[in-house]
Amino acid sequence: MKRKIIQSEKRDTSAGRLQQSGQKPKDLNVHARSQWQWTNMFLLSLCIFSASIPFLLHIFSASIDLSRPSDIGLNHTINMYLTPEQGVRVGVWHTVPEHRWKEAQGKDLDWYEKALGDGSPIFIYLHGNGGNRSAPHRIGIANVLSAVGYHVLVMDYRGFGDSTGEPTEAGLTTDAVYLYHWVKARSGNSLVCVWGHSLGSGVTTNTAVKLLEQGKQFDGIILEGAFLTGRVARDQRMEHPFTWFYWKFPYIQFYLFNPLKNNILVFPTDENLQKLRTPLMILHSEDDHLIPIAIAQEIYRTAKKAQNSDKRVKLVTFDGSLGYLHNGLYKDSGLPNIIREFVESLMT
Repeated sequence: MKRKIIQSEKRDTSAGRLQQSGQKPKDLNVHARSQWQWTNMFLLSLCIFSASIPFLLHIFSASIDLSRPSDIGLNHTINMYLTPEQGVRVGVWHTVPEHRWKEAQGKDLDWYEKALGDGSPIFIYLHGNGGNRSAPHRIGIANVLSAVGYHVLVMDYRGFGDSTGEPTEAGLTTDAVYLYHWVKARSGNSLVCVWGHSLGSGVTTNTAVKLLEQGKQFDGIILEGAFLTGRVARDQRMEHPFTWFYWKFPYIQFYLFNPLKNNILVFPTDENLQKLRTPLMILHSEDDHLIPIAIAQEIYRTAKKAQNSDKRVKLVTFDGSLGYLHNGLYKDSGLPNIIREFVESLMT
């Protein structure tokens, strides 16, 4: 028959174990407290390390010589500098289609410029906030596009990377418009598309409207991780995307009381989309931790209504279980086919 131990008996048993071990009850409390402190110190250290990863990646990318893309394995890419405005120089990487990588070895800028007219589609990639054109996810997208058979031009806007000048919304748009015209002057009849990621989605739609005013337009637009009018959600403002620039040059804060006050951002993506009739594809991960999937759905509804077409506006979402978050779509094995189908639809 099993013996049932009542509560008082349990206390006596515990006391007996303490006496046998020579420990006092308060010694156990000290030990437990010590374990609790070490556990919390470990968790705190883990949090600090995790939070520092983006900073460490930024430091790593900032240490790369952007004038030498071959140093990080981009052996069919050349670096160049363009001058959108007096006193502003922007750095650009041009990656040719992967099937031309052997031919590209040792070639100069003149060869790369002429290669833009080989008939292969061309993508201008407008990246997100902070860092530079060497960020892993930006190289990832460039490699995917190159593997599919396209030219890719990745620009660091003014104030980003090794590009000179101060970043402003108008300035970033000017840089992108200039790069478009530079490409068109060399591309012949090739398709010229644009891919805007995050902050770059706002630059993309601004640029598309500017070109429309000039009687020009992109052949196709891809928006990845896009936002609306500087919001990540209704009535929720984004952190000012150029804050990093003033951390990079802290002396500016000393001489200028509030350097961001003249850097008011609008990026009216929703208003821009109502003016555009360019074929559009929206890419978004369901687990995007910076810009909710609801924003992509709202962008899709806005563009679809403006163009009154299911065929010219597409929304492609990626399951949250894949863990792509805000920057990881380039990892998806199905992305090349998604891009290829979109580009082929532009040719019909």
